[in-house]
Amino acid sequence: MDVKSVAVVTGASLGIGKATALRLARDFAAVQLVARDKENLEAVAKEVLSVGAETEILAADLREPQAAETVVKTVLDRFGRIDALLNIAGAVPQIDLFEMTDAQWDDGAALKLHGARRLTMRAWDALKKTNGSVVFMSGIAAFDPKPAFAAVAVINAAINALAKWFADQGVKDGVQVNSVSPGAVMTGRRRAFFEKWAPAHHMTVEEAMSRFPQQAGITRFGKPEEIADLMAYLVSPAAKWMTGAAVRMDGGETKGV
Repeated sequence: MDVKSVAVVTGASLGIGKATALRLARDFAAVQLVARDKENLEAVAKEVLSVGAETEILAADLREPQAAETVVKTVLDRFGRIDALLNIAGAVPQIDLFEMTDAQWDDGAALKLHGARRLTMRAWDALKKTNGSVVFMSGIAAFDPKPAFAAVAVINAAINALAKWFADQGVKDGVQVNSVSPGAVMTGRRRAFFEKWAPAHHMTVEEAMSRFPQQAGITRFGKPEEIADLMAYLVSPAAKWMTGAAVRMDGGETKGV
């Protein structure tokens, strides 16, 4: 079935990925949902349909090299085109530099960096045909590395660099590419971090969560929907001349020019 516009969202089962999928359902005729959790994907798909977009789910682990081929084939077989690819899947362990094992480094990069890289490369020909758009998910640790978030910073910085390379190629091929670096967004994953971190620092979860914004120099945590709105803008006609940008949205946590 061919439709007028198709967005592919990875990490679509939870958090920012879910919020982005629902937001794009207002702008695209169809949204392909990709994540590892099939049950959550099915729930998100129902919400996407209620917004008015067609949808398809695919439970896939993008750490596996063959997954990119499966995703692109699934989208093209069902919808016939790809207009936007939003690489949101992936979380990197927040572990001190001196405590990270090689296996943890490898796993952190396998999904967020290499999974996104492979999927973008495999989808590139389809994106060229539609003069499409790509967004990579990075994070503010790329701009302000700290020992406690060593792998997060390194992998996010690599994603920004990778996005800029794709953007350079995209100028030649007619594909727009940017990356987004969110700050402290309150998702289920972030709350789980505080649930582990707070007792180790002799605080309740609520105390830890209430103190963090002030310590980070922000007024509050971000919302997944706010990042989703930014994602939607970056793949909209209004942003078509914007490419090669690493866009921060962090409530002012990163004080940079």
